[in-house]
Amino acid sequence: MHDLPADWSALCAIVFLLGLKHGFDADHLATIDGLTRFNARHGRPFARYCGALFSLGHGAVVIAIALAIGLASERWDAPVWLDALGAWISIAFLTALGVVNLRAVLAAEPGQVVTPVGLKGRFLGRLGQARRPGAVALVGALFALSFDTVSQSALFAMTATQFGGVWHALFLGGLFVLGMLVTDGINGLWISRLIARTDQLAVIASRVMSLAVSSVSLLVAALGAAKMVSPWLDEWTDGKELAFGAVVVAVIAGSYLLARHLARRRGPSRATA
Repeated sequence: MHDLPADWSALCAIVFLLGLKHGFDADHLATIDGLTRFNARHGRPFARYCGALFSLGHGAVVIAIALAIGLASERWDAPVWLDALGAWISIAFLTALGVVNLRAVLAAEPGQVVTPVGLKGRFLGRLGQARRPGAVALVGALFALSFDTVSQSALFAMTATQFGGVWHALFLGGLFVLGMLVTDGINGLWISRLIARTDQLAVIASRVMSLAVSSVSLLVAALGAAKMVSPWLDEWTDGKELAFGAVVVAVIAGSYLLARHLARRRGPSRATA
């Protein structure tokens, strides 16, 4: 559990940042994009809230995992290999997501809006066209049933039990869900406002966001792999988790502001987003 701070306040802050960063996951962005566009085309008023609904369903599973781990940790110690296995799986997913989204940007035609590319969404089938709020939340819940989400939730839940038990685990689970809800909710609202647009803002914003998500995914994967093979780097980054998380969130969030600035400088189309 060396990847999380031992101080309770710092632990709460890093878990909230992990939730914010998790909401920027390319699989989340791609699925929320598809659900929002599908329901907006059919004139459903809840389309703009697809991001929040997805996040609530996803968060329900995270809370359930935190509760289960919080109860079980009183009688069970996680095996040493679980942390390393979860880290390598996350590195593999981040690398794959970074590569496919970078390819999507490079393959896009001039003037074409780039949509995020996910991996898990390919297995949704008809759920990718969820027509009701509850079905959108179900899609989010299904996305949480993956080793990377389960292992991450188990990590902070087991760390929390060192501070007092299951209620601390649930509190951290709630902070993680809150962070994810913020980014997923904003993403759904933002997509709903860009759907009807094919102007310069939509084109540039989609490219900048896709490049930002791809670059961050590849950099985080590279840093994670380097820490696994270099004890010196692992020791150097110890205690800097909060700073690294804040940088990732700031880079992704700032990419949209950069996109708006570039779009306004490039052309006469200045419709407000």
